[in-house]
Amino acid sequence: MSQQLIDLVRAEFGDAVLGSHANVGDATLLVVQEKLLDIMGFLCNDPRVTMDVLVDVTAVDFSEFPEGFRGSCSPVDANHPSGLNPQTLPRFEVVYHLLSMVHKHRLRVKVPLSQEDPAIPSLSSLWIAANWGEREAYDMYGIEFIDHPDLRRILMYDEFEGYPLRKDYPLRGYQPLAALPTLDDYANHEVYR
Repeated sequence: MSQQLIDLVRAEFGDAVLGSHANVGDATLLVVQEKLLDIMGFLCNDPRVTMDVLVDVTAVDFSEFPEGFRGSCSPVDANHPSGLNPQTLPRFEVVYHLLSMVHKHRLRVKVPLSQEDPAIPSLSSLWIAANWGEREAYDMYGIEFIDHPDLRRILMYDEFEGYPLRKDYPLRGYQPLAALPTLDDYANHEVYR
């Protein structure tokens, strides 16, 4: 079923699919950012696919991976009109894991993002589960999710500087100290309820 799923998306969206693979029944699509909402809307709503569960949203920083590694996990079609190949893909990828409870199939969708403008449309209008996963990717990698209903840190405190899962984040360093909320703060402020 993995290859049929890939073929269906390729037939619908053509060059918006940068590449794909179906290793050991594990279907993966690499898609362009500009068509992400269209592709994900199709995957969510088309009855032939019905990806009704967004299992996970995460990101990857490929800046320090060994040369040649990227091609094995982020395939790009030879001679794709975008001119991209595994060596010229941008630093980041946002990765979505989808599941169809109706059809019992899974799909991984990956979107390359440049480090100069790590911004991508939010999928929280399609799957409510995107809300927290997108906030985590924002907090850990600094990826902005455009039109997210509440994009703010979820794991680190507000004063934290930087993004700890980026490969260039310093292993040693100091963060600004922040006062911990008091019991009174928890009882009387809306943000803690």
